[in-house]
Amino acid sequence: MAIAKAERLMNLALCLLGTRRPLSKRELRESIEAYLEAGSDDSFNRMFERDKDDLRELGLVIETVENLDGEVGYLARRDSNRLPPITLDAEEAAALGLAAKVWQQARLAGAASGALQKLRAAGLPEDVDPYGAHGALEPRIPVHEAAFEPLMLACRDRRPVVFDYRKANAAQPGQRHVEPWALECWRGHWYLAGWDRDRGAERVFRLSRITGKVRSRGGRFTVPVPDVVTVRETVASWAGESADRSARIRLRSDAGYPLRAKATVVRELGDGWDELEIPYGHGLDAWLVEFGPDVMVLEPAELRADVMDRLRAVAKG
Repeated sequence: MAIAKAERLMNLALCLLGTRRPLSKRELRESIEAYLEAGSDDSFNRMFERDKDDLRELGLVIETVENLDGEVGYLARRDSNRLPPITLDAEEAAALGLAAKVWQQARLAGAASGALQKLRAAGLPEDVDPYGAHGALEPRIPVHEAAFEPLMLACRDRRPVVFDYRKANAAQPGQRHVEPWALECWRGHWYLAGWDRDRGAERVFRLSRITGKVRSRGGRFTVPVPDVVTVRETVASWAGESADRSARIRLRSDAGYPLRAKATVVRELGDGWDELEIPYGHGLDAWLVEFGPDVMVLEPAELRADVMDRLRAVAKG
Protein backbone atom coordinates (compact mmCIF):
# COMPACT_ATOMS: atom_id res chain seq x y z
CA MET A 1 0.00 0.00 0.00
CA ALA A 2 2.82 2.43 0.88
CA ILE A 3 4.66 1.61 -2.37
CA ALA A 4 1.47 2.16 -4.42
CA LYS A 5 0.92 5.56 -2.86
CA ALA A 6 4.56 6.58 -3.37
CA GLU A 7 4.29 5.61 -7.04
CA ARG A 8 1.04 7.57 -7.40
CA LEU A 9 2.59 10.67 -5.81
CA MET A 10 5.62 10.37 -8.07
CA ASN A 11 3.43 10.11 -11.18
CA LEU A 12 1.39 13.13 -10.12
CA ALA A 13 4.54 15.15 -9.44
CA LEU A 14 5.99 14.23 -12.84
CA CYS A 15 2.77 15.24 -14.60
CA LEU A 16 2.66 18.60 -12.83
CA LEU A 17 6.37 19.28 -13.43
CA GLY A 18 6.32 18.12 -17.04
CA THR A 19 3.42 20.18 -18.33
CA ARG A 20 3.72 23.64 -19.88
CA ARG A 21 0.08 24.50 -19.21
CA PRO A 22 -2.23 23.85 -16.26
CA LEU A 23 -3.80 20.37 -16.29
CA SER A 24 -7.36 19.86 -15.11
CA LYS A 25 -8.46 17.13 -12.73
CA ARG A 26 -9.99 15.29 -15.67
CA GLU A 27 -6.71 15.34 -17.60
CA LEU A 28 -4.73 14.22 -14.57
CA ARG A 29 -7.16 11.39 -13.92
CA GLU A 30 -6.80 10.18 -17.51
CA SER A 31 -2.97 10.35 -17.27
CA ILE A 32 -2.40 8.43 -14.03
CA GLU A 33 -3.36 4.76 -13.85
CA ALA A 34 -4.14 4.77 -10.14
CA TYR A 35 -6.69 7.55 -10.68
CA LEU A 36 -8.31 5.63 -13.52
CA GLU A 37 -8.85 2.73 -11.15
CA ALA A 38 -10.69 4.92 -8.62
CA GLY A 39 -14.19 3.52 -8.12
CA SER A 40 -16.09 6.80 -8.35
CA ASP A 41 -15.65 10.52 -8.89
CA ASP A 42 -15.90 11.11 -5.16
CA SER A 43 -13.19 8.53 -4.48
CA PHE A 44 -10.92 10.11 -7.09
CA ASN A 45 -11.51 13.62 -5.77
CA ARG A 46 -10.63 12.58 -2.21
CA MET A 47 -7.52 10.75 -3.40
CA PHE A 48 -6.39 13.66 -5.58
CA GLU A 49 -6.85 16.26 -2.83
CA ARG A 50 -4.89 14.13 -0.35
CA ASP A 51 -2.09 13.57 -2.86
CA LYS A 52 -1.92 17.26 -3.71
CA ASP A 53 -1.69 18.17 -0.01
CA ASP A 54 1.01 15.51 0.54
CA LEU A 55 3.13 16.86 -2.33
CA ARG A 56 2.82 20.40 -1.00
CA GLU A 57 3.83 19.17 2.46
CA LEU A 58 6.91 17.60 0.87
CA GLY A 59 7.84 21.00 -0.56
CA LEU A 60 6.47 20.91 -4.13
CA VAL A 61 5.06 24.29 -5.17
CA ILE A 62 1.77 23.57 -6.99
CA GLU A 63 -0.07 26.45 -8.63
CA THR A 64 -3.83 26.54 -9.11
CA VAL A 65 -4.89 28.38 -12.26
CA GLU A 66 -8.38 29.13 -13.56
CA ASN A 67 -8.79 29.48 -17.35
CA LEU A 68 -11.23 31.65 -19.30
CA ASP A 69 -13.89 28.92 -19.20
CA GLY A 70 -13.72 28.79 -15.41
CA GLU A 71 -12.01 25.37 -15.36
CA VAL A 72 -9.36 24.91 -12.67
CA GLY A 73 -5.97 23.51 -13.63
CA TYR A 74 -2.77 22.63 -11.80
CA LEU A 75 0.94 22.79 -12.59
CA ALA A 76 4.31 22.90 -10.82
CA ARG A 77 6.72 25.29 -12.54
CA ARG A 78 10.29 24.05 -12.68
CA ASP A 79 11.77 27.43 -11.77
CA SER A 80 9.67 27.45 -8.59
CA ASN A 81 10.78 23.95 -7.64
CA ARG A 82 14.51 24.15 -8.27
CA LEU A 83 16.98 23.88 -5.41
CA PRO A 84 19.68 26.55 -5.14
CA PRO A 85 23.30 25.54 -5.91
CA ILE A 86 24.99 23.59 -3.09
CA THR A 87 28.33 24.92 -1.87
CA LEU A 88 30.32 23.04 0.76
CA ASP A 89 33.49 24.13 2.46
CA ALA A 90 36.07 21.61 3.66
CA GLU A 91 34.68 21.34 7.21
CA GLU A 92 31.10 20.85 6.00
CA ALA A 93 32.22 18.19 3.54
CA ALA A 94 34.16 16.41 6.30
CA ALA A 95 31.12 16.45 8.61
CA LEU A 96 28.85 15.01 5.94
CA GLY A 97 31.48 12.46 5.01
CA LEU A 98 31.69 11.27 8.61
CA ALA A 99 27.90 11.07 8.81
CA ALA A 100 27.85 8.92 5.68
CA LYS A 101 30.52 6.64 7.19
CA VAL A 102 28.63 6.03 10.41
CA TRP A 103 26.31 3.27 9.24
CA GLN A 104 27.58 -0.30 9.35
CA GLN A 105 24.52 -2.14 8.06
CA ALA A 106 24.59 -3.12 4.38
CA ARG A 107 21.20 -1.67 3.48
CA LEU A 108 22.15 1.70 4.96
CA ALA A 109 25.66 1.53 3.55
CA GLY A 110 24.23 1.83 0.03
CA ALA A 111 22.44 5.05 0.89
CA ALA A 112 25.58 6.40 2.55
CA SER A 113 27.63 5.61 -0.55
CA GLY A 114 25.07 7.41 -2.69
CA ALA A 115 25.28 10.42 -0.40
CA LEU A 116 29.04 10.58 -0.90
CA GLN A 117 28.53 10.51 -4.67
CA LYS A 118 26.20 13.49 -4.30
CA LEU A 119 28.91 15.26 -2.32
CA ARG A 120 31.21 14.79 -5.30
CA ALA A 121 28.52 16.07 -7.65
CA ALA A 122 28.05 19.12 -5.41
CA GLY A 123 31.62 20.17 -6.10
CA LEU A 124 33.81 18.20 -3.70
CA PRO A 125 37.04 17.48 -5.65
CA GLU A 126 37.83 13.84 -6.34
CA ASP A 127 41.27 14.15 -4.72
CA VAL A 128 39.88 15.53 -1.44
CA ASP A 129 39.31 13.03 1.36
CA PRO A 130 35.92 13.96 2.89
CA TYR A 131 37.18 12.70 6.26
CA GLY A 132 40.34 14.81 6.05
CA ALA A 133 42.18 15.05 9.34
CA HIS A 134 39.40 13.04 10.94
CA GLY A 135 40.45 9.85 9.15
CA ALA A 136 41.54 8.25 12.41
CA LEU A 137 37.94 8.37 13.61
CA GLU A 138 35.87 5.27 12.95
CA PRO A 139 32.33 6.27 13.97
CA ARG A 140 29.88 3.42 14.39
CA ILE A 141 26.20 3.26 15.32
CA PRO A 142 25.39 -0.45 15.71
CA VAL A 143 21.88 -1.60 14.85
CA HIS A 144 21.13 -5.13 15.98
CA GLU A 145 17.36 -4.85 16.44
CA ALA A 146 15.17 -6.12 13.59
CA ALA A 147 12.65 -3.39 14.42
CA PHE A 148 15.05 -0.59 13.43
CA GLU A 149 14.57 -0.56 9.66
CA PRO A 150 10.74 -0.80 9.55
CA LEU A 151 10.51 1.88 12.25
CA MET A 152 12.96 4.13 10.42
CA LEU A 153 10.83 3.87 7.27
CA ALA A 154 7.63 4.41 9.25
CA CYS A 155 9.08 7.59 10.82
CA ARG A 156 10.06 8.82 7.37
CA ASP A 157 6.72 8.04 5.74
CA ARG A 158 4.58 9.06 8.75
CA ARG A 159 2.89 5.64 8.94
CA PRO A 160 1.29 4.29 12.13
CA VAL A 161 2.63 0.94 13.32
CA VAL A 162 1.72 -1.84 15.73
CA PHE A 163 4.16 -4.08 17.60
CA ASP A 164 4.45 -6.26 20.69
CA TYR A 165 6.42 -4.61 23.48
CA ARG A 166 7.77 -6.18 26.67
CA LYS A 167 8.07 -3.78 29.57
CA ALA A 168 10.88 -4.46 32.02
CA ASN A 169 8.43 -5.37 34.79
CA ALA A 170 6.10 -7.48 32.65
CA ALA A 171 6.28 -11.23 32.16
CA GLN A 172 4.56 -11.09 28.76
CA PRO A 173 4.66 -8.49 25.95
CA GLY A 174 1.65 -6.34 25.18
CA GLN A 175 0.51 -4.90 21.87
CA ARG A 176 1.15 -1.19 21.25
CA HIS A 177 -0.35 1.03 18.55
CA VAL A 178 2.09 3.87 17.89
CA GLU A 179 2.50 6.88 15.62
CA PRO A 180 6.33 6.89 15.26
CA TRP A 181 8.11 10.26 15.36
CA ALA A 182 11.87 9.73 15.66
CA LEU A 183 14.63 7.22 16.45
CA GLU A 184 17.71 8.01 18.50
CA CYS A 185 20.67 6.10 19.89
CA TRP A 186 21.48 6.78 23.56
CA ARG A 187 24.16 4.97 25.56
CA GLY A 188 24.35 2.11 23.07
CA HIS A 189 20.60 1.50 22.84
CA TRP A 190 18.08 2.61 20.20
CA TYR A 191 14.85 4.29 21.27
CA LEU A 192 11.67 5.25 19.43
CA ALA A 193 9.63 8.29 20.41
CA GLY A 194 6.03 8.52 19.29
CA TRP A 195 2.36 8.83 20.18
CA ASP A 196 0.91 5.78 21.96
CA ARG A 197 -2.67 5.62 20.73
CA ASP A 198 -3.80 3.21 23.44
CA ARG A 199 -2.57 5.47 26.24
CA GLY A 200 -3.23 8.77 24.50
CA ALA A 201 0.19 10.13 25.37
CA GLU A 202 3.79 10.50 24.17
CA ARG A 203 5.92 7.46 24.91
CA VAL A 204 9.51 6.30 24.35
CA PHE A 205 10.19 2.63 23.50
CA ARG A 206 13.46 0.77 23.68
CA LEU A 207 13.87 -1.22 20.46
CA SER A 208 15.48 -4.20 22.17
CA ARG A 209 12.17 -4.79 24.01
CA ILE A 210 10.12 -4.99 20.81
CA THR A 211 9.25 -8.62 20.07
CA GLY A 212 8.07 -10.01 16.75
CA LYS A 213 7.53 -7.95 13.62
CA VAL A 214 6.65 -4.28 13.31
CA ARG A 215 3.46 -4.06 11.25
CA SER A 216 2.31 -0.99 9.33
CA ARG A 217 -1.20 0.35 9.64
CA GLY A 218 -3.17 2.48 7.22
CA GLY A 219 -4.46 5.97 7.92
CA ARG A 220 -2.89 9.21 9.01
CA PHE A 221 -1.41 10.39 12.28
CA THR A 222 -4.04 11.57 14.74
CA VAL A 223 -1.78 14.12 16.48
CA PRO A 224 0.78 16.55 15.01
CA VAL A 225 4.45 15.60 15.17
CA PRO A 226 6.38 18.00 17.45
CA ASP A 227 8.88 20.32 15.77
CA VAL A 228 11.56 18.92 18.10
CA VAL A 229 11.30 15.33 19.31
CA THR A 230 13.43 15.11 22.46
CA VAL A 231 14.11 11.37 22.59
CA ARG A 232 17.42 11.70 24.42
CA GLU A 233 16.10 14.15 27.00
CA THR A 234 13.04 12.00 27.68
CA VAL A 235 15.07 8.82 28.13
CA ALA A 236 17.60 10.67 30.26
CA SER A 237 14.89 11.97 32.58
CA TRP A 238 13.41 8.49 32.89
CA ALA A 239 16.85 7.15 33.80
CA GLY A 240 17.25 9.69 36.57
CA GLU A 241 19.62 12.03 34.73
CA SER A 242 17.57 15.09 35.68
CA ALA A 243 16.46 13.83 39.09
CA ASP A 244 16.49 16.01 42.19
CA ARG A 245 16.50 13.09 44.64
CA SER A 246 19.13 10.53 45.61
CA ALA A 247 19.09 6.78 45.99
CA ARG A 248 21.50 4.71 48.07
CA ILE A 249 22.62 1.39 46.60
CA ARG A 250 25.17 -1.33 47.32
CA LEU A 251 27.31 -2.35 44.32
CA ARG A 252 29.93 -5.05 43.81
CA SER A 253 33.42 -3.56 43.66
CA ASP A 254 34.23 -4.87 40.18
CA ALA A 255 30.87 -4.12 38.52
CA GLY A 256 28.44 -1.36 37.51
CA TYR A 257 30.82 1.17 35.99
CA PRO A 258 27.97 3.21 34.37
CA LEU A 259 26.47 3.55 37.86
CA ARG A 260 29.82 4.65 39.26
CA ALA A 261 30.03 7.35 36.58
CA LYS A 262 26.73 8.79 37.82
CA ALA A 263 27.46 8.46 41.53
CA THR A 264 27.71 11.59 43.65
CA VAL A 265 29.20 9.64 46.60
CA VAL A 266 31.14 6.34 46.64
CA ARG A 267 32.10 4.56 49.90
CA GLU A 268 34.20 1.39 50.08
CA LEU A 269 32.53 -1.15 52.38
CA GLY A 270 35.00 -4.00 52.00
CA ASP A 271 34.17 -7.67 51.33
CA GLY A 272 33.79 -6.82 47.63
CA TRP A 273 31.05 -4.20 48.00
CA ASP A 274 30.76 -0.41 47.70
CA GLU A 275 27.99 1.95 48.67
CA LEU A 276 26.90 4.60 46.15
CA GLU A 277 24.56 7.56 46.13
CA ILE A 278 23.10 8.19 42.67
CA PRO A 279 20.45 10.52 41.21
CA TYR A 280 16.97 9.02 41.49
CA GLY A 281 14.27 9.68 38.91
CA HIS A 282 11.58 7.92 36.94
CA GLY A 283 12.87 4.75 35.29
CA LEU A 284 15.87 4.21 37.53
CA ASP A 285 14.38 0.91 38.76
CA ALA A 286 14.38 -0.47 35.20
CA TRP A 287 18.03 0.49 34.77
CA LEU A 288 19.13 -1.05 38.08
CA VAL A 289 17.47 -4.36 37.17
CA GLU A 290 19.88 -4.69 34.24
CA PHE A 291 22.78 -5.10 36.70
CA GLY A 292 21.14 -8.16 38.28
CA PRO A 293 22.75 -9.53 41.48
CA ASP A 294 25.54 -6.94 41.39
CA VAL A 295 23.20 -4.26 42.80
CA MET A 296 21.14 -4.03 45.99
CA VAL A 297 18.92 -1.03 46.70
CA LEU A 298 19.18 0.28 50.24
CA GLU A 299 16.85 3.28 50.03
CA PRO A 300 14.38 4.72 49.32
CA ALA A 301 11.95 1.92 50.10
CA GLU A 302 9.75 2.54 47.05
CA LEU A 303 12.71 2.16 44.70
CA ARG A 304 13.71 -1.09 46.39
CA ALA A 305 10.14 -2.39 46.02
CA ASP A 306 10.01 -1.44 42.34
CA VAL A 307 13.28 -3.23 41.62
CA MET A 308 12.08 -6.33 43.46
CA ASP A 309 8.83 -6.36 41.45
CA ARG A 310 10.76 -6.17 38.19
CA LEU A 311 13.13 -8.97 39.24
CA ARG A 312 10.17 -11.21 40.17
CA ALA A 313 8.59 -10.55 36.76
CA VAL A 314 11.86 -11.49 35.02
CA ALA A 315 12.15 -14.65 37.13
CA LYS A 316 8.64 -15.70 36.12
CA GLY A 317 9.69 -15.43 32.47
